[in-house]
Amino acid sequence: MVNYQVTLKPVYSCPADEIPDGIKVPQGWRLSWHQVETWKALNDPDIDVIFNTAMTGDGKSLAAYLRTLQGYFPIMGLYPTNELARDQRGQIEAYIQRFQPTDQPRVNLLTGPELELYAERDGKTKAIALETRSKQSEILLTNPDIFHYLHRGAYLTPYDNPDQLWNRIDKHFDLFLFDEFHVFGTPQVASIINTMLLIRRANRGKRYLFLSATPDEGLLKRLDKAGFRYRSIDPVREGKYRFPDTPEEANSLAQQGWRQVTSEIELSFIPLPSSFQTSENWLKENKERILDYFKRYPGSKGAIILNSIASVKRLLPIFRELLATIGLTVGENTGLSGTREKLASLNRDLVIGTSTIDVGVDFKINFLIFESSDAGNFIQRFGRLGRHSGYDRKGTAVKFANFTAIALVPKFFLERLFEKKDAPLQVGERYDRIQLQEAIKSNYRHINNFEGYYQRWGAVQSFQLWWNLGSPKIKSQYGESRQKFQQECEEVFDTSLKRVAGRVKGWADEWKELSGKSGNPIFEDASSFRGSSPLLCGLYDSTEPEECDRFKTYDLPSILGNLEVEVWRKGEFKRQIEATETPIARRRFDYCLAFLNLKGYREERLNWRFTYDGDLGEIASAWKVQVLTGIGVWQPDNPWLDRISRELRDLALVSFVFAYPVAAVRQRLQLPMHFGIYPISDESSIHSPVSPYSIAIGQSALLLDTLAHRFKGKGGEVWIC
Repeated sequence: MVNYQVTLKPVYSCPADEIPDGIKVPQGWRLSWHQVETWKALNDPDIDVIFNTAMTGDGKSLAAYLRTLQGYFPIMGLYPTNELARDQRGQIEAYIQRFQPTDQPRVNLLTGPELELYAERDGKTKAIALETRSKQSEILLTNPDIFHYLHRGAYLTPYDNPDQLWNRIDKHFDLFLFDEFHVFGTPQVASIINTMLLIRRANRGKRYLFLSATPDEGLLKRLDKAGFRYRSIDPVREGKYRFPDTPEEANSLAQQGWRQVTSEIELSFIPLPSSFQTSENWLKENKERILDYFKRYPGSKGAIILNSIASVKRLLPIFRELLATIGLTVGENTGLSGTREKLASLNRDLVIGTSTIDVGVDFKINFLIFESSDAGNFIQRFGRLGRHSGYDRKGTAVKFANFTAIALVPKFFLERLFEKKDAPLQVGERYDRIQLQEAIKSNYRHINNFEGYYQRWGAVQSFQLWWNLGSPKIKSQYGESRQKFQQECEEVFDTSLKRVAGRVKGWADEWKELSGKSGNPIFEDASSFRGSSPLLCGLYDSTEPEECDRFKTYDLPSILGNLEVEVWRKGEFKRQIEATETPIARRRFDYCLAFLNLKGYREERLNWRFTYDGDLGEIASAWKVQVLTGIGVWQPDNPWLDRISRELRDLALVSFVFAYPVAAVRQRLQLPMHFGIYPISDESSIHSPVSPYSIAIGQSALLLDTLAHRFKGKGGEVWIC
């Protein structure tokens, strides 16, 4: 059998030619080119937005916070996961210890649950708690969700001025930092653009720094339209990376001050069928190979990154038992792992996890096994490896002897990389990171970027902000600014807010006619950051050692496919919370669809489908987002599902229905792996082996609405806000 292995050359980063006045660094410390260029850009009054696209592991965090380490320059750092924000806090505190700034910046972390507990503990509203924590911070690490809802007035009462919180907080911070920006979805990018436009109308002179693999083209296009002045700091484009072929070349670069970013890596590709659990099965069959690696290279630390939480949970006991035979430990890091378990996993010899490992958390590993679903996902996960030459174990420095990666990939992808005519890779050859990334991007699956979302739905978010600026309490203050904000939004999203207002009213009227109630479910989803979560369930996990980590939320589709559970009543779940001694943020459970006790993880994924009591043909032929009621759920031999299905039927779900099976929609629309589209049957198709219809709910419905033209023939409604 062919061993599809290549060698990745090490990466060295160019040092800065000179240190500008105003920067003081620790003795012996040398800044990289991109760090100094970021400093210059942040001090340039003619630049509003900076993109730093340095490679993973090349010190982008120091580039971002260097200005604050030299003097007063408050920063709000926005991170896509709470785990990444916690990890960054540790890095920043380490920088403060090394740089010893005269005015030591105060660093605080604020997540959604922490905001709730902080407010409860001090007997304050969330608004007061958020403002207090902000003003007590020169560096506030939080998430873009809080940033979004802060500027939409979510933490205020109807008696408050709409601008009283965001205006004060925005005034305090000089820089808004967005890390790992390339993992943001199009709705989130639209939210950030809208918020930047709002801030510019109220607080001039604010800066924005995006740390990303590559700038989002949709964002750049709209920054141009809005007149934001930006600069891209791109070490690859400027030739600021070197990839030495020999140890002698590497030593020469090091003597010239070039800093090693990643080590040499042996990368193997394992071809697997494209079906469920193939990676999991390969790991079970090759567990001795993994054990042998740890025996051959004592002191190694590794990570296994998979797409399925259930696969991780099933593999954990196998590898814990296996590695315990040589005295090693195994940790987990998934969306269902407790906070303490995630933190502890950083120090395990092997961590098994999912996408929570992908996004920036700084694992010190020299052994990586990973599966992927598309080009960006492959590059992101591979980037976890080779960033550290070793680690500290109880005060003793341990140096890695080898760096090895094993990529579990679909057969078609491997054939494109190695076996087609003019294949970009050859077995046994050496490549640099840029060559590998180009090969991956050119030959792996590309996912849809939903570019049409900006024009179709981005201005719905604009409309909400514009409407708030017209509040009688602040209208006179923002009269001219509101008009300019409207003009900029219409230019950026290529639409008119008057037309959007008509659509918003139309949705409200349709909902009133359907339900007899006031409200606007479509508008609420379109103006949110990640969409509503009508399928979220409260989950009690008794396997967690820490009491406060036992209470979780998880979406119903994932539960049905992978978990063994029993249904609890809401009161029973709440009594469990009240019996805990540790404070727990409870508000996230207020709107859960159901409450479940986790019993275990299925050995095989079980099929299920949504159901609809009427005829889906007419609904699908409308080719538009609609609010539906009467949707249930069915799964064979599931005695507890009727209770949940009854609850579900009463919900109003923002939906988009296709008259095509899920597989066909996924393939034609190039949907991301975990995109929320599900099978659904109506009265005439409930017994069909494959559901002839598919449904997306919430924000997923809005995203699919922008792509429906790929299926749609003639007829149906076509509209542009």
